[in-house]
Amino acid sequence: MYERFGKRWLDVAGALLLLGLLTPVMLAVALAVRLRLGAPVLFVQPRAGRGGRPFTLLKFRSMAPGAAPDAERLTGFGRRLRASGLDELPQLVNVLRGEMSLVGPRPLPLSYLAHYSARQAQGLRVRPGLVGPGVAAGRNAVAWPQRLELGAEYASAPLRLDRDVWLALRSLWVLLRGRGATAPGHATMPAFAAQPPGPPRRDACGQVWLR
Repeated sequence: MYERFGKRWLDVAGALLLLGLLTPVMLAVALAVRLRLGAPVLFVQPRAGRGGRPFTLLKFRSMAPGAAPDAERLTGFGRRLRASGLDELPQLVNVLRGEMSLVGPRPLPLSYLAHYSARQAQGLRVRPGLVGPGVAAGRNAVAWPQRLELGAEYASAPLRLDRDVWLALRSLWVLLRGRGATAPGHATMPAFAAQPPGPPRRDACGQVWLR
């Protein structure tokens, strides 16, 4: 019941509640981004959703524009914003649209799909989440193999309310402590390209391109 109906209902109710409560915070963040980094306030990027289908992810911009490396474009303000997790709040709109869930594997760039193993692509069976197993384990401080395995484990098991509540609370604890915003030795998180792309094929559902 939770997997078929309850999770989506809670996503909508939770996103509406959080948007109502956090609108003043989001307006303050938007103003701070505008004053510190200029326009545009939002960062938008195609990401892989359920079944690998693309959607446009929304978040507050935390870097200066340009083609320079992340370390050069990331200011002190941007680092603090990313550490707080407040830059992710616009994704509540993605949740309302049905593109994301409150809890699930984090949505990753479309270019990563070509590098997934069949096991790693299992994480695409469910809607990506605002928080989830990767965030609860330590955000970007968790190496890609472990992070993708956590997503695959989550998506392969039956969805349960108690597990989602635990992951949400654990993720909130990580965010409140400001931990894991960067990978060790990096300004943000290095791109996932651990495996060279092979001949593409579809999975059993005919939805996801796999190696």
